[in-house]
Amino acid sequence: MPSNQSPSGALPSRFRRPRLLIVGCGDVGVRVLRALSPGSAMPRMRVLALTSSPERMAELRQLGAQPLRGNLNDAATLRRLAGLATQVLHLAPPPQAGTQDTRTRALMRALRLRTPPRALVYVSTSGVYGDCGGAWVSETRAPAPATARAVRRVHAERSVRQLGGAGVRASVLRVPGIYAPDRENGTPQARLRRGTPVLRPEDDVFTNHIHADDLARACLAALWHGAPQRTYNVSDASALRMGEYFDLAADLYGLPRPRRIARSEAAEQLGAMQLSFMSESRRLDATRMLCELGLRLRYPTVREGLQVGNEVT
Repeated sequence: MPSNQSPSGALPSRFRRPRLLIVGCGDVGVRVLRALSPGSAMPRMRVLALTSSPERMAELRQLGAQPLRGNLNDAATLRRLAGLATQVLHLAPPPQAGTQDTRTRALMRALRLRTPPRALVYVSTSGVYGDCGGAWVSETRAPAPATARAVRRVHAERSVRQLGGAGVRASVLRVPGIYAPDRENGTPQARLRRGTPVLRPEDDVFTNHIHADDLARACLAALWHGAPQRTYNVSDASALRMGEYFDLAADLYGLPRPRRIARSEAAEQLGAMQLSFMSESRRLDATRMLCELGLRLRYPTVREGLQVGNEVT
């Protein structure tokens, strides 16, 4: 029997206040922890963070979280999570291969072993929409994943909704490219210095972006205000083509703008991962995020977000 529970299944008093479990506490999870630090406007709550790395235990404690050892690839290590949290923020990515997200499925099963959380937020990807030909895309559009990564995300979303069917207020956030000057590889500066080309205007695609700090705030807003079994596009209002984004960044950094090439040339010069992002074009409609979650972005476009960190580049 887990040490946090009595023979009757009741939780001790220290577990009766709101408890947030963060699964996948990387860069965005750390930003969530900072947003919950003493003195913030967020409700006081006990924060637990699942990690498979012993090296991160001290760091997580310093950030105000109680670290829990567990591995999403080992379902037996997740049983201790049952009944622990009133809210869950799931930030962990799917496995690198296959068509299913076995990690999310194992987590959802563990959370159902005892009293499930009241609310759960899963951070997915806007890649589940596939190529939309540059159209504006709302959450009502049916997923059409075109990559194995996106297929696994659709499977994860399905697992989350199944938990929602058990009475959990589950929200899915569909997130585009995450950037921030203080995030590893969080700006296009390194790519610009390498001179990586972009598509010429007639071949170019629309891309979408969200600052990592705004994503962390969106996660918290959804935990408290997300509607049951609701999906939210989490994106800023930039509405730029990929080449326009890199031109903007180059101008801000005082670097040469990238050269433009035809799509046929890109297939010869760029890697498969870069080509996959150049093969999908869409503009995310984030009206639902703004209206239902009441979120006002600190960085409404990438110009504001990149300018803030420009002095430390």
